[in-house]
Amino acid sequence: MAYRKTPAEIRRLESAREHLVARATEVVADVGWSQASVTAVADAAGIAAGSVYQHFASKAALAVEVFRRAAGHEVEVLDSVLRGPGEPVDRLADGVEVFARRALENRGLAYALLAAPAEPAVGAERLAFRRRYRTLFAEVIREGMAQGALPPQNGEVTAAALTGAIGEVLVAPLGAPEGNDTDGLLAELTTMALRCAGAATASPRP
Repeated sequence: MAYRKTPAEIRRLESAREHLVARATEVVADVGWSQASVTAVADAAGIAAGSVYQHFASKAALAVEVFRRAAGHEVEVLDSVLRGPGEPVDRLADGVEVFARRALENRGLAYALLAAPAEPAVGAERLAFRRRYRTLFAEVIREGMAQGALPPQNGEVTAAALTGAIGEVLVAPLGAPEGNDTDGLLAELTTMALRCAGAATASPRP
């Protein structure tokens, strides 16, 4: 009869895996993908390098899991704003601001997710998540058009332009020391996004 893990063993392995992913995420945020070696991650997790392979078949598999979890959380946050209450134009502005502010508050990880050199498996995930961001922006743009708050346009094209522009605008600030005019940058970025979508102005904000 094949050996089957007990519930306690499964919980222990799951806990160890979660700990490993959390420490790997911290390492990536500190040093980037290229320097986040299996040894560096194992040291951060307090385990032997060989133990990493009990949970992931390769460094690439671990990197993909780190990316999926971190980027997935950002998608969830953006989703909650863009599909939340309020007028479409306001939600679009709020979504851009929230996404950018969160990136600037965790610059190392945000740079890793958006632009840092990475192996092909992570690059493929980056493209997949860009499509998810684009889908969310396209949805709120179409809603704005339906309500007459935004002019007729190809929502997918505008959403793709916004997704690319937001990432491009953030790349340089994410690589710079903290202390820049964050509020000014966020205001410029939000204004750019609204202009790109054809909004006259955002509704008054509380």
